[in-house]
Amino acid sequence: MNSEWRDMEVDGAADRYMPIRIYDSATRAKAPPLVLYFSGGAFLDRDRNGESPIARSFANSGAVVVEADYAKPSENVFPKALEFAFSALRCLSGKRKQFGSQRSLLLVAGEEAGGNLAAGVALKARDQMPGEIDGQILLSPLIDPLMATASFREADGAGMRERWTEGWNHYLGSGGGYCHPYAAPGHCSRLSGVAPALILTSADDPLRDEAADYAARLSAAGVAVKSRVLPACRGWPQIYGADRTEGCAPPDELRREFEDFIGELQNRTS
Repeated sequence: MNSEWRDMEVDGAADRYMPIRIYDSATRAKAPPLVLYFSGGAFLDRDRNGESPIARSFANSGAVVVEADYAKPSENVFPKALEFAFSALRCLSGKRKQFGSQRSLLLVAGEEAGGNLAAGVALKARDQMPGEIDGQILLSPLIDPLMATASFREADGAGMRERWTEGWNHYLGSGGGYCHPYAAPGHCSRLSGVAPALILTSADDPLRDEAADYAARLSAAGVAVKSRVLPACRGWPQIYGADRTEGCAPPDELRREFEDFIGELQNRTS
């Protein structure tokens, strides 16, 4: 099923409307998981064009996915981007019946910069909407502005160091968010009580070390975490462009990991 951008009213944001795209499929269950998804773009991209293959993959697994365009209304700066993202979550939480069912699991998910937003939203939900979200899915999350991990040394080879540096400077520039846990979840010191997490990277992903460190600290804080480094050259992640993923196998692992994670959450809440 094709999806198109449309405006959704979100309470609590400076501009009361933000663009969303809804992904659905004929395979959805009676109480499908509801996933709020944030795409990547290094906090620099503001134009959303074609469908997200990640969001479509989740929908093909039976979920209803709402992709929220936080970038366009927020100009990709903190705290405005986080406020829009959280407002979208609050809106979906109150409209579970409209998008799925009152029994639908509610999750936040994101890739790269969108993974930062998803992690920040999960932390803020822990503080302001305790118990409202059931899980978070972080895909190669961009969560450490220090960019000093061992794997990050590969960012030059991936052609991403300059872009990520520019993106962090843009996102944190005037918002005073460098040390704010919602802006830089990788430096958050209070992680207990956040929603269970699925954290995925790949063996050739420069962000894999910061993702692994975040997964380990979540687990140490008592959070249920499933973390995996997918094999290199599987068309994942998408953020490095077609020249890096040409000839790679489809990321079927991503779909299987999503379905397994949903199953675990359903067992936990049943």
